[in-house]
Amino acid sequence: MGVLIIGTRGSAGPGEVLVKIRGGSEAYLAWSDKPLKQGVTVLVIDSRGARAVDVIEWASPLDDTGDRSNRR
Repeated sequence: MGVLIIGTRGSAGPGEVLVKIRGGSEAYLAWSDKPLKQGVTVLVIDSRGARAVDVIEWASPLDDTGDRSNRR
């Protein structure tokens, strides 16, 4: 997982994602199917080589604020 520091432009071009890895943070070119805005949390789903990855927008299921009072 990472955070976009430069938004992606879908098929028009990559953005940049900051990923916490090996006790630090590293930046990678980030490609996505649809444009994603700067600051969006993303999930890395594939590698395009040494410094480029494919990403999708990520929303943690734990962040769901829906009413769970009737769920078991």
